[in-house]
Amino acid sequence: MPQEYNKSRIARGIFYIVCSSFCFALMGMLARLAGDIPFMQKAFFRNIIAFFIAFVLLIKEQREGKRPFVLPAGSVRFLFFRSVAGSLGIFGNFYALDKINIADASILNKMSPFFTVIFSFFILGEKIMPVPLAAICVSIAGAALVIKPSFEITAMLPALAGFLGGVSSGFAYTCVRRLRIMNVNGKLIVACFSLFSLLLAVPFLLFHFSPMTSRQLLIMLAAGIAAAGGQLTITAAYSEAPAAKISIFDYSQIVFSSLMGFFAFGQIPDAMSFAGYALIIAMAIVVFVYNRRHNNS
Repeated sequence: MPQEYNKSRIARGIFYIVCSSFCFALMGMLARLAGDIPFMQKAFFRNIIAFFIAFVLLIKEQREGKRPFVLPAGSVRFLFFRSVAGSLGIFGNFYALDKINIADASILNKMSPFFTVIFSFFILGEKIMPVPLAAICVSIAGAALVIKPSFEITAMLPALAGFLGGVSSGFAYTCVRRLRIMNVNGKLIVACFSLFSLLLAVPFLLFHFSPMTSRQLLIMLAAGIAAAGGQLTITAAYSEAPAAKISIFDYSQIVFSSLMGFFAFGQIPDAMSFAGYALIIAMAIVVFVYNRRHNNS
């Protein structure tokens, strides 16, 4: 019975993480579909929906007699670091989504798990084993194929922003792991991060707000709902099963993003991008298999 129970939890974890990947891919497609709106404005609408949903769920828990707003000693600084890094990750990702193929932006954002390994060494004291370290180096080479470095900084800036967004997200996820170890409520983490991002975007909106049509407003509200769904389901996924058993399924977002980019915008990544995808996903599989064997040994 325990083994069946574990298998059922892993199955639920896989289901949730695939749902999360679909939601984040949908968010990216909708953000691009919204058209010529400043990326900071798009990020604002993405975060305001996530904050509202997370806050409502926190109030619901509070009324049920739980204590979702409790912050253990030492957790505030990690909550701040998570909010700063997560905001930079969101801004980098949205800037990239506006300028390059959504599949390219998606794969660059998926560099975050590799950098989580690096940041976990400094924050959580976890060792970096030779195989994951080698995979990180190869994955960076894969990212370079997507970024296509050149002497024209303006040409490569969107892809570079997407890559740096992935690095920031890796740091943010490491802080999330630390906060979960400290028993900080997951919805509180989402709410604080979303609120912090909102406040960062407000000064920009005061001076650079672009009026939106009713269609654009509805699209951005839908993008916010999709993003909130992605955040909540990925939290549920890692609550059901360990990362070593389900993390590879997070890369299904690349498939969803590629299909949405093709059907919605006629986007077809070039050969170098496909080569980069192959390297990054192959290294993700290597780390996934290594972690499973290492954890079972």
